[in-house]
Formats: sequence, structure tokens, C-alpha cells
Amino acid sequence: MFATNARVRDSAALMTSPVTSRCYLAVVGPSRAPVHLADLAREVGAAVAGAGAVLVTGGLGGIMEAACRGARSAGGLTVGLLPGENRSAANPWLDVAIPTGLGEARNALVVRAADAVIAVGGQYGTLSEIALALKAGKPVVGLATWQLTRGDGRPDDGIVAAHSAIDAVAHALRLVGWNDRPANPV
Repeated sequence: MFATNARVRDSAALMTSPVTSRCYLAVVGPSRAPVHLADLAREVGAAVAGAGAVLVTGGLGGIMEAACRGARSAGGLTVGLLPGENRSAANPWLDVAIPTGLGEARNALVVRAADAVIAVGGQYGTLSEIALALKAGKPVVGLATWQLTRGDGRPDDGIVAAHSAIDAVAHALRLVGWNDRPANPV
């Protein structure tokens, strides 16, 4: 009986822990980005932090670094899943740098670690993250990113277009039902 009560108590604690009581939003985009896209990613990162969500990225430069900078500057928590085996490759705005040693295959981990994905700009690596997210049933919000077309020429509406950083984060939170939850106590 004691073990059962302890398990119930532990389950209740887990449900309200800082780890499970926060939304995790991935920001994906190229590791080399023009200034206007980097500025947009920084604004997205700040909006993610402002919403009390955890920012997840691939941990390198460009869009990833800009988003992390925005989130950290706004007091947010940043997590980077690095492609290599060395934490020293991480951008300086990460709170948690996790070397995976998986190369570009780490894109799947970035997507799986998040509740929703926000794509800013994009090269083929970003396209792979978009595809992995859509395949996994994760919402994808796009800012100046890919537009998808099916093989028969019909447009694919898998990416929800946003017009600003705040709009992108609001869409992502709404799509995962996070707006219906109480404010983050952390």
C-alpha cells in the first residue's frame, strides 16, 4: 500500500514539475542567416521566453543562436541539441547544451523534444525538420520559410504562416492547446 501511495504522490509531483508544466517550442532555421532573419529569430526567442516556454534549437549559429539570444535576453531557458560530440560548438546563449554525435540526424531529436516547431527562413536542414515535425503530427509555424506543394500541384497547408514573431509564438501555443493551461508558476 505504501509503495502505491508513493507512486501516486510521485506522479502528481511529476505532473506539476517545472519540466512538465512548461511548453517546449523549437525554433529551426539555417546556421547562417541574413541579418533580417536573425533579427526575426531573436524576436521569436524573446516571445518564447515571454510566454514562459522553453526554447529548443539545434544549438549552433544563425537562426538558432539568434533565437537563443532573444530568449536568454528575456529571461528564458534555452536548450540546444548539438550535432557533434563537443559542447564547445554550442552558441554562447545556450543554458543547456547536449552533444548528440548524430550529425544532421539530431534534427529528429530537436523536433521530438518540442511541442511545436517554428521555422524561420530555411535551407534543406530546416526543410527536413519541417518534414519530420509534420510526419510526427507536431504543429509547424513558419516565418519567411518554405511553402509546400504536393506532387499533384496542390498546395500543402501543413505550415501555418505567421506574419510576426509574436504571431508565430501565439499560433504555436494555440495549436498545442497551451493557451488553455494556467500560467507557468516557474
